[in-house]
Amino acid sequence: MASKKYEIVLVFSLSKGEEAVEALKVKFTDLIKANGTLGEVEEWGKRKLAYPINYETEGYYIVAQFESDENFPAEIDRVINITDGVLRSLIVAKGE
Repeated sequence: MASKKYEIVLVFSLSKGEEAVEALKVKFTDLIKANGTLGEVEEWGKRKLAYPINYETEGYYIVAQFESDENFPAEIDRVINITDGVLRSLIVAKGE
């Protein structure tokens, strides 16, 4: 199966502290490495949210480029949805 390029944006909750953010970051970068090729990871850090999510007004933003087969984005999305501490996520397929 051909691999495709993707970009993922993750917004983590800051309510459980810096260690929790670090743990989530490691969890998802390791998951990507196990299922594909992790490219550039940009940490945008703490940013104000456009609107409160679960009564939180700030989140920790991470943007990562990765390459994987076409089934993996659905799997990482499933993991994101059952993971506590992720406020929002977006996975975008990059055009050639």
